[in-house]
Amino acid sequence: MSRPLTSGSSRPWTGHSTNRPYTAQSRPATARPQTAVSSRHETSYIVAVLEGRSLGRDVGMAALDRDTGKVNLIQLADCPTYVKTLHQLHLHMPSLILVPDTFLSIANDSLASGGKKPATTSLLVQCILEEFESVSVEPVMRKYWNETAGLEFVNQLCIEDDERAATLIASANKYYALSAASALFKHAEYKLNTRFSPSSLRIRYVQVDGTMMIDPETARNLKLVGSMASKKSSHSLFGVLNHTYTAMAARLLRVNLLAPITSQNAIDARLDVVEPARSEDRFIEIKDALKTLIKMDFDKIIATFTVAENYDFASAKVASARVTLMLRLRSIVKNLPLVANALEGSRLQLLQIVKDMISDSRLEEIEAVNSRVYAVEANCNRLLDVARETYKVNFSDIFNLNSELSKKHELLTLVHQDTGFIFQLKFELEGNELPRGFINVVDKKRKYTFSSLDLQKRNARMKDAQDETLVLSAKVINDLIQFVVANIGALYKASEAVALLDMLWSFAHTSIMRPEFTGTLVIRGGRHPVLEGVQTAGMTVPNDVYCCDSSSFQIVQGKSTYLRQIGLLTVMAMSGCFVSAEYGSFRIHGALLTRLSNDDDMKKSLSTFASEMASSAMILGIATSDSLILIVELGHGTSPTEGVGISHAIAERLIRTKAYVFFATHFGELSTTLSRQPSVVGHVKNCGADRTDFVQKSRRSAANFGMTFQNKIVDGAPEDMEDYGLDLARLADLPQDALVESRRVADKLSELEARQHEESRTTKVAIRRKALLRLKTQLTQALDHSTLPPEELRNYVARFQKEITTVSHDTL
Repeated sequence: MSRPLTSGSSRPWTGHSTNRPYTAQSRPATARPQTAVSSRHETSYIVAVLEGRSLGRDVGMAALDRDTGKVNLIQLADCPTYVKTLHQLHLHMPSLILVPDTFLSIANDSLASGGKKPATTSLLVQCILEEFESVSVEPVMRKYWNETAGLEFVNQLCIEDDERAATLIASANKYYALSAASALFKHAEYKLNTRFSPSSLRIRYVQVDGTMMIDPETARNLKLVGSMASKKSSHSLFGVLNHTYTAMAARLLRVNLLAPITSQNAIDARLDVVEPARSEDRFIEIKDALKTLIKMDFDKIIATFTVAENYDFASAKVASARVTLMLRLRSIVKNLPLVANALEGSRLQLLQIVKDMISDSRLEEIEAVNSRVYAVEANCNRLLDVARETYKVNFSDIFNLNSELSKKHELLTLVHQDTGFIFQLKFELEGNELPRGFINVVDKKRKYTFSSLDLQKRNARMKDAQDETLVLSAKVINDLIQFVVANIGALYKASEAVALLDMLWSFAHTSIMRPEFTGTLVIRGGRHPVLEGVQTAGMTVPNDVYCCDSSSFQIVQGKSTYLRQIGLLTVMAMSGCFVSAEYGSFRIHGALLTRLSNDDDMKKSLSTFASEMASSAMILGIATSDSLILIVELGHGTSPTEGVGISHAIAERLIRTKAYVFFATHFGELSTTLSRQPSVVGHVKNCGADRTDFVQKSRRSAANFGMTFQNKIVDGAPEDMEDYGLDLARLADLPQDALVESRRVADKLSELEARQHEESRTTKVAIRRKALLRLKTQLTQALDHSTLPPEELRNYVARFQKEITTVSHDTL
């Protein structure tokens, strides 16, 4: 770990610093290059995290992506497990996490800096160290966590655009977020030797309430952005939906899957774009326009302009890099009109906004000014004119030399390398020797490359002339860069617009049905989107889902695939994507909380049961009425009796939250103990999904041993479901006397339970309450959403009346 900051003041940098902590030569902070192992959607965020000392557990965060020049400020009130903070950290994929040095104990010698230390490391830092084992956590001295300095940094560095005022107002009273920003920029200045130009960073205050909270464990178990086996695997929801051309869109897609938006108007606007984009003509037009930007990372190019460094323009290498940067920018800007033309004629408001963002007049000015890179006018600088002419002469001399030698030795060709030109020969040498006068011979599979003293001299003269041309052009290049920085807000807007369009175009590839948002969860013929891409066509079995306020807690007996399908389809719908179903109606959820894994946690030294309880405590701590909760096989890490008791207690707490809960369990007793709760579904759901968990009895034959394994969700338990284990025991050839005794005991217990249940007065009251609650829900839905003609609506309501009358008569 690097040592903490030890010098500098607490105010933002406003000029050249005289007390830099390092004496080594500073290098320009530029975007890191793409390598074979790096992924297009990976980021390199440095995140500063600060927790308040109050009981409210207020946490402030400031995240800087050095590759894209984007800064996010976040402040939230968290729970004791810090799940919201960890969720935000996962959204930003940190490469380095900064914390106050006072959060670290004396025992953390490798992390803690000098000065007085607490006896124990803060709980927040402990959670971060456990969750992000491979990420460096670095302490920053407490004096650099300064709210006033943070606000000055934001005011100085935020780009001049339409959202600047909103950013300043939203962050003005966010003490912890601004303090984190101060530490973040101080770290960049003193440790990374990086200063940013004024008004060059896209700084935003992120409203956490505008997205659905998905805890990190849920994201892993649902395989939202990577499989459990490998983060790079395409067997994830990200892998299924990612058909983007640009790296910006891939990053945007990842963020949207981990934190779907919760504004129904924004979701509908996205769906309005995806729907016509699925038509062939519009699809091809957008595709052809986006293909011109393939493999171009607009954000990373923009980020290189934000760094304010004293470049040595006497260096030809630096001048060449600046010219290359401007040419890369030009190749993107000149293709943006193609994207705008593809959107011409669209009446959709969102596409009009995108078109306006990439048609900013400032982009045309950048394109016009950028063209000066190709030709600095002649006669402006006599020395530059001489250097250009010298370069041309030396270039011609090299080709003349090649022509002379080719006439003498035949079949010589010129090849250009980084060091200059060399000769090449592509045929078998007679006598395996070159003529005299050639040097540095290399034989690569009968392809000979070599040079000569005359060629090396001409290369050196040409290189000197080229370097002199670049250095003399540096003044013009520097002026161009300053112009780009002054108009960098237009580039950020264009990058965001292209990313959104590319992501929505990617959504048009994969799914078939537009979702609705009615407040009721209804899925007909829904299919698991990840399994559908992995399994053979037609092998994924569709399943139906229905969940409303009167049946908000559903007990499911079976495997977790069905529950995962519900979670994935909900994430797709709230991201603005069509879903893989015949019909889908969804509810806007503020949080997606799950307990899907029954493995122990060796990293945290937690047994299976301890891990279950930790996850359950987290869910109970943050669950609200707008949460979607998926729980699988709770209580199986302890004895059956305790497991049923704990599952029942947790289920009752969840029922009181009025959240939508799907509770998968093999504890059949829960159907009885929870039957008096009005919102618990009336019949147990039987789920086989993709595994032989549940069966229906059939006639035994030579080819069929008497049990049919189901793959589809059905309402209610199969007949004689309680004998499922006994029948499998018989098929497994257990001794006959053991089978007889087990059958006798099971029948006796079932008879006793049925008699007690039938005679229970509270059971009858519970049945009537459920019927009334179901009637209320059905009438409300008919009032708010029905489009039936009057006569059909009358018949529909009459069926409700008949059902409630029957229930009342049976429970008297």
